Amino acid sequence: VPLQACGGGFVQAGGSLRLSCAASGRTISNYWMGWFRQAPGKERELVAQITRNGGSTYVADSVKGRFTISRDNAKNTVYLQMNSLKPEDTAVYYCAAQYYTSSLYHYWGQGTQVTVSS
Repeated sequence: VPLQACGGGFVQAGGSLRLSCAASGRTISNYWMGWFRQAPGKERELVAQITRNGGSTYVADSVKGRFTISRDNAKNTVYLQMNSLKPEDTAVYYCAAQYYTSSLYHYWGQGTQVTVSS
């Protein structure tokens, strides 16, 4: 599933951004979708994920209460709403897709940079 992430940018601490991840060529309705991030010198970490129909979500403790993941299967798009951003949220953010019978994320977008200044 080709994935295209966008919406990153430069924002001051306390600001908001909304990332979008659009899939092409195949419906995402059979995929769990996730957002990961990787900061310089750190390992990639799962930020949030959402089940096929959006009925269940997971959000990492580090962003709980500030980030929200959602999806619109009709638009083949997944979103990550990021509020109250902190400098430690600075990273490259990736969207990914995991077929619902799989335990691994096999498909990855190209990443979008989020930079939060203090």
